[in-house]
Amino acid sequence: MHKKKREYKLVRCNENQLRKTKRVGGRCVLAGLLSFALVCTAVPAFVFPRQSTVVAADETLSDISCGDLAAQDVTGNGIGLKKATGEDMSTRDGMDVAALDSRKMGRALLENAMITKELCREDILVALDAGHGGEDEGSSRGGVLEKTVNMQIVQAVGTLLTDMGYQVLMVREGDEELSLDERVQTANEFGAHIYVSVHQNACEERKSDVSGVEVWYNAEKAETGSKRLAQLIQNDCVLYTQAKDRGLVEDESLVVIRETKMPACLIETGFLSNKAERELLVKPEYQQRIAEGIVSGIDLYFFPKTMYLTFDDGPSKENTDIVLDILKEQNVKATFFLIGENVEKHPEVARRIVAEGHTIGIHCYNHDYDKLYQSVDSYVADFEKAQKVVCEVTGVETKLFRFPGGSINSHNKGVYKDIVEEMTNKGYIYFDWNASLEDATRNNEPERLLQNAKESTFGRRRIVMLAHDVVYNTTLCLEDLLEQFPEYRMAPLTEDVEPVHF
Repeated sequence: MHKKKREYKLVRCNENQLRKTKRVGGRCVLAGLLSFALVCTAVPAFVFPRQSTVVAADETLSDISCGDLAAQDVTGNGIGLKKATGEDMSTRDGMDVAALDSRKMGRALLENAMITKELCREDILVALDAGHGGEDEGSSRGGVLEKTVNMQIVQAVGTLLTDMGYQVLMVREGDEELSLDERVQTANEFGAHIYVSVHQNACEERKSDVSGVEVWYNAEKAETGSKRLAQLIQNDCVLYTQAKDRGLVEDESLVVIRETKMPACLIETGFLSNKAERELLVKPEYQQRIAEGIVSGIDLYFFPKTMYLTFDDGPSKENTDIVLDILKEQNVKATFFLIGENVEKHPEVARRIVAEGHTIGIHCYNHDYDKLYQSVDSYVADFEKAQKVVCEVTGVETKLFRFPGGSINSHNKGVYKDIVEEMTNKGYIYFDWNASLEDATRNNEPERLLQNAKESTFGRRRIVMLAHDVVYNTTLCLEDLLEQFPEYRMAPLTEDVEPVHF
């Protein structure tokens, strides 16, 4: 990573120097905004979306309160991604230039704002900080000043956010020089929910081929949501611009992401020292694409998509315990479709699953496809035997189940419709999946499992992810799996969740 040649120091200033008013979303807001954080009681849900209340699938948007917004699955990411393809790109100086239809994206943002207005975006205050200003020009290459590019991008971000209904605090409103302390105090005193600082990178001329986007965050604040915010902005900024992905940078020294009281990150949107990238960074259409990536990341931070992580074939003593340890550490709830025979072998593990707040479903009693799918009666008999064991061991009488091999497979072609009808008439609910680690196959190295999971989601708003807690390699990649989906909140299945069927 190439640090910019600038030094961040905590500068003490007189509190009286703070301005009494700020422009928020283009409107002058008095210092009464200091109590802004009290307006929306859902702030913990913003910061910790995995702990949010699950919203029933049949609830309408008008029935949902601010406190439910982070859990609402129907909103998805709020922005229709327009991933650049080869057909969208032209070439200049060896770099891809995205031909952005900003009007189309603007319409998508406005439509989304109309759809989700009930979800309290107007109660969310986003602090946007255009780095440098005044006599502090930041990096300068080829007559391009960093402070100017920073402000142009921040203004584009602010416009998109306000069009969506967010409140925006412009930390630097014009070409003025503010101390780092002033920037931090402004965001803190106005009670911003997140803080995003925009900068341009630079390195020595002999390394002028270096390019790309990177986002900085304070590792000591990662648990507050800073790392997740940084990852979402990094992911979507790269997605929208097709710039080189330089990844995240951990840093404890940068004042603006260390001293802010809210989740914070600093994005370096490109290198002014790279001639080709510098020419892109001054183009309004490219700045718009950067802005849309930042906005998409911000919106996903507050309104994540939903993933239901499910495990089949357990419990096992060694592997399921490892899975449960990881889920507990990450504060994630999942769903376990259990095999009756394994519950009998490891009753203490089954009870632990329930005790730690996970959902239990029935998979089968015996994983013998030929016997299981001989007829409707053979399937129902196996199911009821498994249900009885699970209930006796855990005290849970669940209505959720998953067909071994899925609801439609090569073993049940002749009977699956009749089985589905019979089980549905009995009041049971079955779940297939729409994404998978494919960890039950021979090619199940951890790296491959992670790739399978990512590729099979296709960016959907609602994912039911298939995994197996009896597979050792799944335990090896589970932490990374949870890490690679910052755009999703993890939730357990319930009877109110609309099932995914093949």
